[in-house]
Amino acid sequence: MAKCAGNPLSRRGFLTVGAVGGLGLTLEALLHDRQVWAEQAAGESLPAKADSVIHVFLPGGCAHQETWDPKPFSPIEFRGEMGSIKTNTGEVISETLPRLAKIADKYAIIRSLTHGEAAHERGTHNMFTGYKPSPALQYASMGSVISHEYGPRNNLPPYVCIPNQPNIYAGSGYLSSSYAPFSLGADPASGGFKVLDLNLPNGVTDERFARRRSALEAVNYHFAQKDKSDKVGAMNTFYERAYSLVSAPKAREAFDIDKEDAKLRDQYGRNEAGQRLLMARRLVEAGVRMVTLTYAGWDYHTGITPGMRAQMPALDQGLAALLTDLDQRGLLARTLVMVSSEFGRTPKINATAGRDHWPKVFSVMLAGGGIKGGMIYGTSNATASEPDADPVSPQDLAATIYHQLGIVPEKRLLAAGNRPVRIIDGGKIVTPLVA
Repeated sequence: MAKCAGNPLSRRGFLTVGAVGGLGLTLEALLHDRQVWAEQAAGESLPAKADSVIHVFLPGGCAHQETWDPKPFSPIEFRGEMGSIKTNTGEVISETLPRLAKIADKYAIIRSLTHGEAAHERGTHNMFTGYKPSPALQYASMGSVISHEYGPRNNLPPYVCIPNQPNIYAGSGYLSSSYAPFSLGADPASGGFKVLDLNLPNGVTDERFARRRSALEAVNYHFAQKDKSDKVGAMNTFYERAYSLVSAPKAREAFDIDKEDAKLRDQYGRNEAGQRLLMARRLVEAGVRMVTLTYAGWDYHTGITPGMRAQMPALDQGLAALLTDLDQRGLLARTLVMVSSEFGRTPKINATAGRDHWPKVFSVMLAGGGIKGGMIYGTSNATASEPDADPVSPQDLAATIYHQLGIVPEKRLLAAGNRPVRIIDGGKIVTPLVA
């Protein structure tokens, strides 16, 4: 039998395809995976539209009805007691966001986020990793993946949490613990705020510090030869990054919020939300690649109206100041800001004048980093109980964030045992949001 010249599938190649088919992989999947691997091997990447991310996380389940997706024409048991206001783009958001309503042209709102996890921990896992929880693997957070892909810049940690790592799902997961976040350890809004361990102890000069470092490096080398575990390698990485930070005055100054003009601090608000947001801006301006900050207390099973009226003004003020400040400094175009929660709240007000957990539909705000401003993507139905059009999953959201950063969402990273794990599995980029 004559050979068919130029046939790309040789006998050996055909047998290889057949073998992987027996393992449950289709030819289409194999060819797609080979294309992705080839692109990675060739060093190809997406063009990055964002250099940094600020993730503002509102733990507890922030109500979409009382923020980004009010329902002014629904019965009061669904719409609640809060009113709504028009934005400068003609859309409607909750009366709790008057400052942000004036600059709606700077951000986009997704009103159709959806997943099936009504428990805080599982919903949080979805939003930090872009994966459904699995008993087989602890997935890596977006911050740790970004740290893995890009590493430090300007002697600063690539991934920082304000004031602390908020949950286990904000950590490195299957990646080495050297990609875990750096936590401030204190609240920027507190009096006498200082980040722990950024300054040399009293009596330790630069020369003495250098000698200690040399001695410690010798000890670390000895143990590294004896123990090849991740913990030893991660500790070495942490030491190296700590040395870089302590020995770089400009890097240390990024954490000194007292360097900011007092009037600007007032514009952000002298409170937890405002000062954490201001610190986030300082850090991305200095070179941090991802900042995750939390502003907690949104689990209003009781008394949602007074609760939102008490808590939202600080967030509204701080977020409006952040977007304006980033824009005036020329940073907004390359800094992606995301405001999210683990889920929304029930469509109907409950017997204790609150709302309960509701993952079927909720909202996320995105700004900067190549995201189109002044638009609404997706809709919920008349009672804000489920998506009415263009549903978006946490996988889709994460894939869009990675895409803006120039990270291929389908790229595989190695977990323990050299198991390849896709950064995101199945997420689709929300292209209408991308400028």
